[in-house]
Amino acid sequence: MTDDAPARVIAIDGPAGSGKSTLAQAVADRLGLECLDTGAMYRAVAFAVLRAGGDPSDGDFAAAVARTIDVSVDGGEVLVDGVDATVEIRAPSVDRAVSLVAANPAVRSELVALQREWVRRRGGGVVEGRDIGTVVFPDAEVKVHLVADAAVRAQRRVDQTGTAPTGGGPRGRTYDQEVETVAEDIARRDRIDSTRRASPLLKAPGAVVIDTTELTFEETVELVMGLL
Repeated sequence: MTDDAPARVIAIDGPAGSGKSTLAQAVADRLGLECLDTGAMYRAVAFAVLRAGGDPSDGDFAAAVARTIDVSVDGGEVLVDGVDATVEIRAPSVDRAVSLVAANPAVRSELVALQREWVRRRGGGVVEGRDIGTVVFPDAEVKVHLVADAAVRAQRRVDQTGTAPTGGGPRGRTYDQEVETVAEDIARRDRIDSTRRASPLLKAPGAVVIDTTELTFEETVELVMGLL
């Protein structure tokens, strides 16, 4: 293990909507460890940039925000400068901004340091994101790379966020139209996350790929537990 990697780290990586957050929490509960959603940290920075009236594509502005704000992610609650932003960081505006902010090398440097410190203080944890096995904790005990069909990921995201319409949805959309919109956004985020120069979304060396397209949630959890 490296100096940065604690005794027990389970790394779960994958694209948007692949089920990382729910899987990571379930595995953490089984193991008696705490869970860190690193994506929530990047969302917190994107939220703070938008709240300050900044442009997410302005690298210097986003980096300055990342250096100065106080972000706390604990037990599913996200605080930004002491204010509960758990709901706000899931807003569509943040969905559109987060990949631009996360592609910023200076932002990533700040948050990777926070992620390592979070785990160091707890003596381990289940950590999920996009570069956990490749950059943050390359010597993690177990590395998992989740994948799933884009259409299935879009359906899960709509169902998870509670935006699934009954009859006419937001802006009069049907369920299928809402899923199509989310699928387009997921595809855009996949392109940005996979092609960015700073810590692109890649399968980590030694990571086990799990395709959850046709798996139940419990089947996925059991597969990961089997790796331990």
